[in-house]
Amino acid sequence: MKIGLLSDTHSFLDPKVFDYFQACDEIWHGGDFGIGVLEQLESFKPVRAVFGNIDDLELRTKLPEDLWFTCEGLSVFMTHIGGAPPNYNPRVKKILSARIPDIFICGHSHILRIKKDSSYKNMVYLNPGAAGNHGFHSVKTLVRFEISGTEIKNMEVIELGKRGAL
Repeated sequence: MKIGLLSDTHSFLDPKVFDYFQACDEIWHGGDFGIGVLEQLESFKPVRAVFGNIDDLELRTKLPEDLWFTCEGLSVFMTHIGGAPPNYNPRVKKILSARIPDIFICGHSHILRIKKDSSYKNMVYLNPGAAGNHGFHSVKTLVRFEISGTEIKNMEVIELGKRGAL
């Protein structure tokens, strides 16, 4: 399964996303879509996603705050505001104390970070940074990877260019 991961588009979807995610089976979005982005992604590939703090009522009724699913042989937990290892926010700490996924995905910070968290059974933490033009990040980023059985492989960070540039 080939996955394209992004977050924090804030109503802007760089056209290069379609090139980079062409070979992907699914697109996962960690929230803060903004207007029109979900529809563009859904018309391109299957999407798994959560709403973010900037998303309107329409998206909040269509998408969950928390999403749990299995991909190949791995459990995945996605939420928009999660914090970062080892400083998860209190809500996420409570969730992780009851159930530890193999992969934890969040957005919100606009900071790209990929890390194994040994305090949670080597859970893989993925924050793809921000793919949109709004925020303090200087470079728009995406992540692309594959899941085969219980193995995550071919993890790639993709830089789309400076924030505000096409």
